[in-house]
Amino acid sequence: MQIKPLARATALLATLVAASTLATAANADITIGVTLSTTGPTAALGVPMKNALDLWPKEIAGEKLNVIFLDDAGDPTQATTNARRFVTDDKVDVIVGSDNTPTNIAIGGVAAEAGVPHFACAPTPLKDGREKWTFVMPQSVPLVGQILLDHMKANNVKTVGYIGFSDSYGDLWANLLKGKGADMGLSMVDDERFARADTSVSGQVLKLVAAKPDAILVGASGAGAALPQVELRNRGYTGPIYQTHGAVSFAFIKIAGPAAEGVFMASGPVMVPEAQPDSALTKKPGLDLDTAYEAKFGPNTRTQFAGHIYDSMLVLEAAVPIALKTAKPGTPEFHAALKHAIETVGDVPASQGVYHFTETDHQGLDQRARVLLTVKDGKFQLVDFELPK
Repeated sequence: MQIKPLARATALLATLVAASTLATAANADITIGVTLSTTGPTAALGVPMKNALDLWPKEIAGEKLNVIFLDDAGDPTQATTNARRFVTDDKVDVIVGSDNTPTNIAIGGVAAEAGVPHFACAPTPLKDGREKWTFVMPQSVPLVGQILLDHMKANNVKTVGYIGFSDSYGDLWANLLKGKGADMGLSMVDDERFARADTSVSGQVLKLVAAKPDAILVGASGAGAALPQVELRNRGYTGPIYQTHGAVSFAFIKIAGPAAEGVFMASGPVMVPEAQPDSALTKKPGLDLDTAYEAKFGPNTRTQFAGHIYDSMLVLEAAVPIALKTAKPGTPEFHAALKHAIETVGDVPASQGVYHFTETDHQGLDQRARVLLTVKDGKFQLVDFELPK
């Protein structure tokens, strides 16, 4: 039977469309939605994270990366809106961000609902189903906070005053002190809070100083962490002040000025890779990041926060090739395969620690992810402190 010209053309067109569709599926972009605060009260955290996006590769395992960035201004409501746009409009394969705890909690809810892997870039409690899809890049508060408690205990601290953000990040640190700290014999004698956007903490600091604690813990991050640091020294407090890993940046030293001298800070190893032994698996990734970041953005610009973005890509570079063996980007099957790959890929050495996510552990870090720093002559120095066995 002879095929008519119109039928032949129609069949050819259908074949070309099918071939085009298959080619598109075979070479689909991996779409990543990134939401961070480049404006608002947490911009000191978000800006260096956004800077670190410039250090990401253009593709993974031959698949082009399509990165979509949105500013959430540090607001959980806006972060939720951004995450929903990523899922519904942009059809992302991964969500990265944001840079503070409340926004990450909000994004985690959207990611869990949509079934899309989410890399949280601030300490984030995992509950209510979020643990299934959210992977936390920063050190958990119990993990990194232990080094501060151990140092307090080793230096005969008995009473501790606390001042922190009046949000979920501040709660995490207050609860650590009330829980694990109390178990170690550390008594919280005052609990003061302030909002991220506040410009004065004079009243809170006066109450802290009046309580006469042996030491003070500041549960804040970014530029906000410098506010109580300066006020405490201005009000004559001479005892040791401890800061969280959310405060570790050269911006903190610049803002706090002389008041930063002698502060103790929990930190990830990315701030001092040069001081690590050659055997440390975090040394090379840390040096690679700090060298590239400071070459692009200037000397003494390294931050912990850039590390969270940089390390999320190292995890993806390890996991994506595994996921691609069973599914193509842009599909629910790929999202599930990628989640499974992240949970099973094993050790991923990175700038902030050696990540080892599992199905039941989406925090993924161990003691290799923490060091203790102090500030001397305007520079970070590693504290020679032997942790308890």
